Amino acid sequence: MVSKALPNSAVIALIGTGAMGAGIAQIAAAAGHPVKLFDNRAGAAAQAVAGIRGQFDKLAAKGKLTPEAAQAAGARLVAVEALSDLADAALVVEAIVERLDAKQQLFCALEEIVGDDCLFGTNTSSISVTAIGSALQRPERLAGLHFFNPAPLMALVEIVSGLATEPRVADILFATAAAWGKTPVHTRSTPGFIVNRVARPYYAEALRLLGEGAADCATLDAVMREAGGFRMGPFELMDMIGHDVNFAVTRSVWSAFYNDPRFTPSLIQQELVDAGFFGRKSGRGFYAYRDGAVPPQARSEAPQPLPAAIVVHGESALARALSERLREKNIQHVRGEATDGRIAQIDDAVLFLTDGRSATQRAAANGIANTLLIDLALDYAKATRIALSAALGCADSAVAAVVGLLQALGIEVARFADVPGLAVMRTVAMLANEAADAVNQSVCSAEGADAAMRLGVNYPCGPLAWADAVGLPVIREVLANLAQFYGEDRYRISPLIQQKVFAGKAFHEH
Repeated sequence: MVSKALPNSAVIALIGTGAMGAGIAQIAAAAGHPVKLFDNRAGAAAQAVAGIRGQFDKLAAKGKLTPEAAQAAGARLVAVEALSDLADAALVVEAIVERLDAKQQLFCALEEIVGDDCLFGTNTSSISVTAIGSALQRPERLAGLHFFNPAPLMALVEIVSGLATEPRVADILFATAAAWGKTPVHTRSTPGFIVNRVARPYYAEALRLLGEGAADCATLDAVMREAGGFRMGPFELMDMIGHDVNFAVTRSVWSAFYNDPRFTPSLIQQELVDAGFFGRKSGRGFYAYRDGAVPPQARSEAPQPLPAAIVVHGESALARALSERLREKNIQHVRGEATDGRIAQIDDAVLFLTDGRSATQRAAANGIANTLLIDLALDYAKATRIALSAALGCADSAVAAVVGLLQALGIEVARFADVPGLAVMRTVAMLANEAADAVNQSVCSAEGADAAMRLGVNYPCGPLAWADAVGLPVIREVLANLAQFYGEDRYRISPLIQQKVFAGKAFHEH
């Protein structure tokens, strides 16, 4: 039986009227529900009601709501002075301080006030729903209802089931979130749920690359945006989130997974936190935000001439995109058969797609001194910047030939130190690996993992769909090579990726 959404006549109560609580209240009122707001800070609920009504007026002024609809939505909001005023609520959502004891005390008090059929939702982003529910007489009525900031604009809602959560409750909240115009995904109450868990490698691999001297922050950010298609690079994103917050989430997930090396916090970020360099809100993080501060520019290779001889090998996505861009620029080249995995030979240089080995390691294995590696891109036909690395014995003329070719195609070249996996490839591989582990551990479905990362943190592609597009055997090889190179459990391959490769299956079969 499919559970139905709560009817519009159902009273929705919001406790905690900060940015998240007010945002959720705005969504519920816009969807047609009477909404009650409570906050233990004197006057805060009334102030939130006035602010939400102002938001409705702005939407009406922009033509996104009729004036009548804006007035009606605003009229559905009521600030109350006591928890006892929430007795008729069908759903109570808390968005209070992130403290287990505070949330438990609140829901225990509510159990004495609301009806037996009232549902409880917690907007916690990091606390176990199971642990919150353990203090309740009826924990089966509690589930996570995790919105993302700003709640009125962000589409994703994680519906989090604790160990005691009744499936019917999770299904009603799922249907209700969908009726409110959101995209809900089911997840179990495990550390970080989906988004805060699967997103860890986006920050962790960038911090590791910075620590290994692969490139500077601005260059790494530019590569992730212009080749990877991410809206923000990892360093500018951490600065925006706040390093105190981002580091605390990483530590929380790492600790909750019993210090799993996959989630090990970064000493670089620890230093920033210790220094009080929290990012935008403190005026300094990886970048400076004081008045007059000049943002650093990404580094690009100096202009090089077009090479004389260009052979593009094979029919991979990268080879086809290179050939097409060459044709568009009327640059002469020939096509060759796929041999030894090479993508192209440019004068005396041989170009390969990174496979998780360093260029020097690859050169030692293939006996080609002039080995260069190119990074993954979301779409090679549109990429405007890409990372490149060269083996330690590679001739300067060979590097110049590859750089000249890519520049002729309108691509800025970011020369990296010879780190394994470069930037986009190792990050995508690790994001897919973590998402696969979440699916393998029944935290969520593959569809849920991809939707969560696209809608919750605006990734250009779900990590598992991206892995399918790259090829799961390629992702597995990259992870295996990273694990072998570093000798660390951090890069162990998810059993589900292994099984998919063995079976010749993708995460999303078409």
